Amino acid sequence: MSQPGPPGSGAAPAGLQAQNGAAAASGAPCSNGPVHSAMMSSQVVVNQGYNSQLPGSYPPLTPAKTLNPGSGHYYSGGSQGPGQTLHRPPVAANPAVPSLHSGPVPRMPAPASQSPAATPRPSGGFLPGASPLPPVTWQHSYPSMGSQVNHYPPAPSQPPVPGSTNLSTNHQYVSSGDPLLQNSYGKSGSAPPIRNPPLPTTFQPGAPPGPPPTGGPPLVRALMPQKASLRAVPQPSFNSAVNQEGITSNTNSGSLMAHSNYDEIEGGGFLATPQLATKNPQISRSVGYTYPSLPPGYQNVPPPSSATGMPPSSLNYPSGPQAFPQAPLGANHLTASMGGLSLHPEGLRVVNLLQERKMLPSTPLQPPVPNLHEDIQKLNCNPELFRCTLTSIPQTQALLNKAKLPLGLLLHPFKDLVPEEFMYNPLTRVYGEPHRRPEVQNATIEFMAPSEYMLRPPQPPVYLFVFDVSHNAVETGYLNSVCQSLLDNLDLLPGNTRTKIGFVTFDSTIHFYSLQEGLSQPQMLVISDIDDVFIPMPENLLVNLNESKELVQGLLKTLPQMFTKSLETQSALGPALQAAFKLMAPTGGRISVFQTQLPTLGVGALKPREEPNQRSSAKEIHLTPSTDFYKKLALDCSGQQVAVDLFLLSGQYSDLASLGCISRYSAGSVYYYPSYHHQQNPVQVQKLQKELQRYLTRKIGFEAVMRIRCTKGLSIHTFHGNFFVRSTDLLSLPNVNPDAGYAVQMSVEESLTDTQLVSFQSALLYTSSKGERRIRVHTLCLPVVSTLNEVFLGADVQAISGLLANMAVDRSVTASLSDARDALVNAVIDSLSAYRSSVLSNQQPGLMVPFSLRLFPLFVLALLKQKSFQTGTNARLDERIFAMCQVKNQPLVYLMLTTHPSLYRVDNLSDEGALSISDRTVPQPPILQLSVENLSRDGAFLMDAGSILMLWVGKNCAQNFLSQVLGVQNYASIPPIMTDLPELDTPESARTLAFISWLREQRPFFPVLYILRDESPMKANFLQHMVEDRTESALSYYEFLLHIQQQVNK
Repeated sequence: MSQPGPPGSGAAPAGLQAQNGAAAASGAPCSNGPVHSAMMSSQVVVNQGYNSQLPGSYPPLTPAKTLNPGSGHYYSGGSQGPGQTLHRPPVAANPAVPSLHSGPVPRMPAPASQSPAATPRPSGGFLPGASPLPPVTWQHSYPSMGSQVNHYPPAPSQPPVPGSTNLSTNHQYVSSGDPLLQNSYGKSGSAPPIRNPPLPTTFQPGAPPGPPPTGGPPLVRALMPQKASLRAVPQPSFNSAVNQEGITSNTNSGSLMAHSNYDEIEGGGFLATPQLATKNPQISRSVGYTYPSLPPGYQNVPPPSSATGMPPSSLNYPSGPQAFPQAPLGANHLTASMGGLSLHPEGLRVVNLLQERKMLPSTPLQPPVPNLHEDIQKLNCNPELFRCTLTSIPQTQALLNKAKLPLGLLLHPFKDLVPEEFMYNPLTRVYGEPHRRPEVQNATIEFMAPSEYMLRPPQPPVYLFVFDVSHNAVETGYLNSVCQSLLDNLDLLPGNTRTKIGFVTFDSTIHFYSLQEGLSQPQMLVISDIDDVFIPMPENLLVNLNESKELVQGLLKTLPQMFTKSLETQSALGPALQAAFKLMAPTGGRISVFQTQLPTLGVGALKPREEPNQRSSAKEIHLTPSTDFYKKLALDCSGQQVAVDLFLLSGQYSDLASLGCISRYSAGSVYYYPSYHHQQNPVQVQKLQKELQRYLTRKIGFEAVMRIRCTKGLSIHTFHGNFFVRSTDLLSLPNVNPDAGYAVQMSVEESLTDTQLVSFQSALLYTSSKGERRIRVHTLCLPVVSTLNEVFLGADVQAISGLLANMAVDRSVTASLSDARDALVNAVIDSLSAYRSSVLSNQQPGLMVPFSLRLFPLFVLALLKQKSFQTGTNARLDERIFAMCQVKNQPLVYLMLTTHPSLYRVDNLSDEGALSISDRTVPQPPILQLSVENLSRDGAFLMDAGSILMLWVGKNCAQNFLSQVLGVQNYASIPPIMTDLPELDTPESARTLAFISWLREQRPFFPVLYILRDESPMKANFLQHMVEDRTESALSYYEFLLHIQQQVNK
């Protein structure tokens, strides 16, 4: 089946299922030839176009992309351009999207030492309605595929939609007879009209994403087990955003209007506006043969309270598009669901920030707990996996607009929290008893997908390593570290007996390595024609790791010395990536590319663009890619289930804004090591080795797709992260890893006045490294509220800050850095102004904020001082771009840590309040405000900034700490450069090392430790993270609060 798609519409099953190795569009019925009738609505599978020229389960795969047949659109999960990622076009006949600012833009006053910012742009908040970029169209030409019949009968085409269909972009796929892969990008006028608009997709929370034709386990259970029933039961329906990218729907005329085009997509967001559901459908509920009425393990479970407002487990689904009406909640439902509510008195408190600035808790800030009955609350998934910016959902868009707060979700879907064992037997289709089934004990569930969710056998784990071996690369010495890490972790690579591995090196030419079984040593094959890259001996370049392990180990041992005398300074990265893609396309997998300089040869060659004196200019034009080559190649990779991870090890400008696109649009990751050198910068060597160890051994999912769904009335309109949007709301993730985070923006499309609870769900279909097809589901339930005070009461300030950071990155790229900074400030001003004018009964002097938002100004100020958005010339352009990549791709907990670090005093650690973890005692010192007034020269202070740890030791620090922890006799004996603590046989040393080790665990990036003396050159970096203090180019926290108060009280 295809997507974790809502089964209510017949089109739903065409997404997840077709995505196993296929670049499928939701509900796109095609057979690798001409596209059949547009936008079918029944269960169809899009096939990938495999031929059978070679034996084995993985015949060569001719590159095939699938389009949305309704419009010919091919969607990217990059970001929207102006008017899309941060500006959502208004939807006709629907309430306006909330504007986080209205009226003129109040700009932050610059300190005396700072030159005034550039002329303000007309919009300073995250506003809808900005003008899009000029229309650009492009075409893909691909070879024709052998016809292959779909397994599901197509449904009748829908009638054409009247009205205008002027699309600013035409992404069309043409099947040609040319045997070679071609990319022709041609200009054209407007796209043909969309004859068949996508139908609404509805979903039942207790049901699987789509019924497999021959049965199988239900994909998504209800929040609580329900008793079987043969009666027709009205179901709450969930809507998934299923319209075309950037298309708004007019509910009166049915006309469609496009606001987006492909080249506007630059920063990770994606816009999708849902169509309205069919009104008052007829529901047929009969027990069918495709699913049992209930899983056998649930048959004798007594029904729980109906307080959940959730439907019973599904029986059979009617074919064709259906929308299920919301089940009305009576007084008994309301009483039951509200019976467990208890509002914290603290949450109702109003805070005057000018008098109570020190509001940071001494323990890690916890997400707010939704006001739900405890029976429902305990069924919500872990907030580390799934968080909403508002834990109380406004009833209407008007109420959300009034609050001036963003509504969205932040996800960490592949975090390792799911049990490995399953109690479902796919042969007998029998479940174990619910109390013995670990996969149904909480709201994070994982299912084994039946064969209906596979278009081909699950792919094997395939790993291809692409190394820069130019003179510059050899000088850095990185190959020694990387090859040694690979040798050490070769047996720990996720996989099984089918695991494949290959290697490519490049400078001005491309070198392949034949690892054919039977060879005494690897054979190098050199391709010097980089303008017409081809694959020599394709059958021996990716080999089974178990069968050729000795050859692989031999290559890794000799590779670092093979190019030591090379004088070749050119870098043909683009052609090397093209070769890697052609090598990987038949199976899919992961490409890990290591690059040390700006690419200079062949396609994708780049020129230096950084001007150090203009790093903080108002219009940061170099935040955008200088070429679309890497983006287009990433789209090709995504279509063949290939992800590209980029390791950039460079001391010079390498145009990460352009190179990063290869990872962003293929669902890969970016790692950056500025000034890497094996002798001159040993700290970076340690960092690379530690991060490579995690990278090579962590869990990985292949050929994945993810869909996020929500209750009817809510809609998702923008996505953030590294992915490709395959069909309006289906995120294509060729690889998925435990360190990737995602964010979505939402709006209230229809009034929720008849709804007490709303639910959100993410469903991730992937192939494990063991070759199992799995579906991981996270569910979150939140209450609906009708008053502004309740909306503010349930605000999650960390999630709000994280979502605004994603939006601000897009604004920086599509508009300017100063625009993004203004929009962040205005987000605070607007929400606090709304609170003051609409909630506070008596207007008091000062800056009055709800307790839930007491840290909002502090977190926004921290964002303004973060490397992504700071002014001044300290940040190199690649470092700023990398910081933006982290904002878009890091889970919320790490994003907040890099934005607002944690400061601890560590010279007096004790076991009081310590954690006991695996026979270790981990001290828990209190978190301090980020201000120098909390430092003292007689102490030692540790700052945890996510990817870096800094231990500052005061001049008068106690001798006990110096000797028992640092292992030095006195302060003067502390080395100028010290990056490790000695393991001493003292309780003080044991506590300090345990605490630092605990902080480092399970981080996506290894935080290097620097021990700083008072006169250390790095002290400036330490003080730069003191976000509450004034710097040369930024206000102090108190000055910032005064500015906010001035604007709020206008």
